Amino acid sequence: MRRKHRLKELTIKDNFMFGAVMMDENNCKGLLERVLEIPIDRVEVSREKSIVYHPEYKGVRLDVYAKDECQSHYNVEMQVKRKAALGKRSRYYQSQMDMELLLSGEDYSELPDTYVIFICDFDPFEEEKYRYTFKMNCKESGKTNLEDGRTIVFLNTHGKNESEVPKELVTFLKYVKADLAGSEETFDDSYVEQLQNFIRKIKGSREMEERFMIFEEMLKEERAEGFAKGREEGLQEGRITLKETLLLFLQKFGDVPDEVLEQIQAQQDMEVLKNWMQTAFQSKTLEEFVQKM
Repeated sequence: MRRKHRLKELTIKDNFMFGAVMMDENNCKGLLERVLEIPIDRVEVSREKSIVYHPEYKGVRLDVYAKDECQSHYNVEMQVKRKAALGKRSRYYQSQMDMELLLSGEDYSELPDTYVIFICDFDPFEEEKYRYTFKMNCKESGKTNLEDGRTIVFLNTHGKNESEVPKELVTFLKYVKADLAGSEETFDDSYVEQLQNFIRKIKGSREMEERFMIFEEMLKEERAEGFAKGREEGLQEGRITLKETLLLFLQKFGDVPDEVLEQIQAQQDMEVLKNWMQTAFQSKTLEEFVQKM
């Protein structure tokens, strides 16, 4: 089963810690300047959209939403595990920002520039690039840009093209990639040192410890509600088997490795799941797990 984490065990790649760190406007500004290579005078981070500072927010939001002095809007999210349809996810975030701006009275001709940034602890496109930047270009002309103000950036902690991106960005991504012990090492970088000191203060805060506990409970409740609803709907429609229910349960609560899930889905072989469970849960067998559901 999913083990509860403690605040002191987190690194910047953990969603709660990333959100808490980036709620600080200087930290957020430093990140955006490194990623986009543009000067930014100031950044305003939207705290009301952050579960870190509003634990009663309905629907757990794990991204950081900000705007700068030019009214450019930014949505930044940490992605530790590979998820399906990241491109469609970025499209959703872009549309959400546009919709909020239009509902607030903006005319579409005056929509500001928007940036969606994913920091991935994996290579989303398998080309070993530290940074992948997407804009709307004309297929028939390599020189024509749609100029719709949208930019989507995927960062990759496993990149290998250090000569093609700023050293400061590479250092930051190596810091993100590091485990708990590695994240405390010296990176000879003022911004990373700033983040390290900030995280130490967060870990020493009783208030942040309490917020993290609330955050963990909300995640647990959200997962449980989603699982129960999906299972009930599936059983009512006669389209979900006990095996599928078990697989869904493990995926939600048991942290099944992606390679195990992919192997099960590809081969439709529950023996793969059974073997993994006996290793991961030791004394628990597949049958015991089913009986306790």
